[in-house]
Amino acid sequence: MMKTPDPHLFKSGRDFAAWMGLTPKDHSTAGKTRHGVITRAGDELLRSTLVVGATAVVQHARNGRGRNLTPWLIGLIGRKSPKLVAVAVANKAARVAWKLMVSGERYQCVAPPALTAVAA
Repeated sequence: MMKTPDPHLFKSGRDFAAWMGLTPKDHSTAGKTRHGVITRAGDELLRSTLVVGATAVVQHARNGRGRNLTPWLIGLIGRKSPKLVAVAVANKAARVAWKLMVSGERYQCVAPPALTAVAA
């Protein structure tokens, strides 16, 4: 059973990720933008499944067991806390899933160039 509405109802993958609750709350005033915790909108089970899967990816990357690590992920692990990185990876996975659902294409993993060091 599909847990998402028709993907064509969303204008972009960003809107789809926001519907899932994988974007930060916006606390803006007087032109200052402040982002808070994730919104937790959408289906809780679907969101938590994506975050748990992303957490596993982050743990493997931090322990040096990850394969096909991108420079984006390695840089994020070096700058942010593991939980924040997991939500960012889940957000990215949701956007990819939206694109695949809308286009009807199959996922094709494109291996990044070999990386020698992993940020711990």
